[in-house]
Amino acid sequence: MKIYTKKGDLGQTSLASGAKVTKSDARVGLYGTADELNSTIGVVKAFLPAQSVLHSSLEMIQNLLFELGSELAGFQAKEDSCILKDDISFLETEIDRMQEKLTPLKKFILPGGSKASSFLHISRTVTRRLERDMVRCKEEGLEILSPPMVFINRLSDYFFVAARFANLEEKIQEPVWTSRAKA
Repeated sequence: MKIYTKKGDLGQTSLASGAKVTKSDARVGLYGTADELNSTIGVVKAFLPAQSVLHSSLEMIQNLLFELGSELAGFQAKEDSCILKDDISFLETEIDRMQEKLTPLKKFILPGGSKASSFLHISRTVTRRLERDMVRCKEEGLEILSPPMVFINRLSDYFFVAARFANLEEKIQEPVWTSRAKA
């Protein structure tokens, strides 16, 4: 199979539904951002220590994001979303599990610390962008089902806690925000 088809050379592409659209179409932006997010997770995994407990949950999230990207591109194998309530519960369970080991926050933290933590913060911000784009598209009339909206909202929380957890695993202190106004 050739990688280049030349079909998109003039700015057109096909959605998973078969509909032809321009590459500036909102759905193309949505699944492109989901793909970008998935790629940031690949970078995170490359920087995690081999023994990190985050590997398996991040792999599951990558698989779910790939399915969600397909759904955002117009593919729907059934009437419901590919994102299930169990997927949201999985994220909540993982967040709670990591939180049990973390010191409660008393100050705001800055993105940073270990390389994995830094990239988890990038994953968090890309997730928030995807969420904003999904909300905007829904407001503009595109069908965006509720489970993906909840999942993406919860996923940004997961990445925040996972970034803190990655620093804990590597015994790296979290960078704390220092306000100039309070200095």
